[in-house]
Amino acid sequence: MIKLIVADMDGTLLNDNNEINEEFWEVYKKLKEKGVIFAVGSGRQYHNLKERFSSIKDDMLFIAENGTYVVYHDEELYVNVIEKKDIEKILKIARNIDNCKVVLCGKNSAYTEATEENFLTEMKKYYSELKQVEKLEEVEDDIMKVAFCDFSGSEENSFNYYKDFDSKFKVVVSGRIWLDIMKDDANKGKAVEMVQKKLGITYDETMIFGDYLNDLEMMSMGKYSFAMANAHEVLKKNSNYIAESNNDNGVIKAIKEYVL
Repeated sequence: MIKLIVADMDGTLLNDNNEINEEFWEVYKKLKEKGVIFAVGSGRQYHNLKERFSSIKDDMLFIAENGTYVVYHDEELYVNVIEKKDIEKILKIARNIDNCKVVLCGKNSAYTEATEENFLTEMKKYYSELKQVEKLEEVEDDIMKVAFCDFSGSEENSFNYYKDFDSKFKVVVSGRIWLDIMKDDANKGKAVEMVQKKLGITYDETMIFGDYLNDLEMMSMGKYSFAMANAHEVLKKNSNYIAESNNDNGVIKAIKEYVL
């Protein structure tokens, strides 16, 4: 029996128009009645996720910032903070990357120096709490992730500046124009493992949905691991099942077939 479902957001639960299919809310209600915990495992900010699921936020499990921040029943279960000296080291390299802007992802807010409208529009999709600052090095908050909005393509551009970066950190392409840097022991898979242990849920009782490389580690945490039809090819090779695409309501269809 499946007891835990974890779904990525962008390219997975959300369609390409940034929408949750209306059928989700009825499916969620049925899952709750069956005692199944539904979680989102996303690179998005906790504040953004809580806003998107405002009507059910008190019952949901949130795995935010690519697994560096976990909240359940409004209780902080896990946080993985980057030291200030290491953030400065990351930023020093970032200042040499063209057509790319940085977001520091903190517990209280996200922070950016960006002023260009195209960057701010993209950032605000994922960060409901976003503050513009003059200098990122002066931000005072617990920073869990450094994100890069790279309009030249994260895999082709900014990733190359960090692919041989300090082994203490994990550098992951999390979307076509997004790159994320966290501590090496932080990823969605580690977060799911921690949740499983805390709640007494096994691999065989876990269902996972994802589409991009920041979902890779969590694919190994559930027997029912689904890569979306639109997923990165590497993810498809490391998943046990393929769901229909995010634009074809693949997550909901798989839940109805395997759980409901």
